[in-house]
Amino acid sequence: MKLSGNKILITGGASGIGLGLTKRFLEEKNEIIICGRRENILQDITQQFPEVITYQCDLTDEQQRIDLLKWITKEHSDLNVLVNNAGIQQWMSVTDENFFSRAKEEIAINIEVPLHLTSLFLKLNSLNTIINITSGLSFSPLTKTPVYSATKAFFHSFTLSLQHLLKEKNIEVIEMIPPALNTDLGGKGLHDYAPPVSEFITSVFEQLKQGKTSLTFGYSDVISKAGPEELRKTFEKMNAPS
Repeated sequence: MKLSGNKILITGGASGIGLGLTKRFLEEKNEIIICGRRENILQDITQQFPEVITYQCDLTDEQQRIDLLKWITKEHSDLNVLVNNAGIQQWMSVTDENFFSRAKEEIAINIEVPLHLTSLFLKLNSLNTIINITSGLSFSPLTKTPVYSATKAFFHSFTLSLQHLLKEKNIEVIEMIPPALNTDLGGKGLHDYAPPVSEFITSVFEQLKQGKTSLTFGYSDVISKAGPEELRKTFEKMNAPS
């Protein structure tokens, strides 16, 4: 994709990887739109980055996703990049009393939202790029996050299909595959050991400049290239009793 002169919608663009992408795409001279549920968070972004356009909505609500497209079509019909970044990570066990209700939340935001948004935004004649944020856990799950890992494996598979299916429409589909990064995903402090988001952003933008469509960093680069035996050993190591 070209790195400047785009109009980009970033879901979950106010925190974590989404915020990192927002900052870097601004530096690269792009127009950025972010959407989110909490007005106070969007206001904070507006104060920090007055040039960022914000839109308040709850993406887990199907009608609000449809309304988002209507607003984009009316106000920003030249939008050409969709970044499916919004997601949640639940640390839980299948034996938890509230397992199913929490699992449904994850499936809704991690799978239903990006699939529906992709379907909706393909109606924009201006759309030429879709960026999906998956995870290194797409390849080897962490059993402490069983549903999150499964949703990312699903999203990775869907992204591969999307890359093939949209070739004839000349729409580029890019997959960003982060490893664990120092964000609040899953809860504060859980990923304090991990590399900062800034290092990941720097790396993936270098890969974008090279024209790559599968963007990895650190451990996600290793795991995405692993064979069956290495994946088995990785799974056992990741999920060994502490």
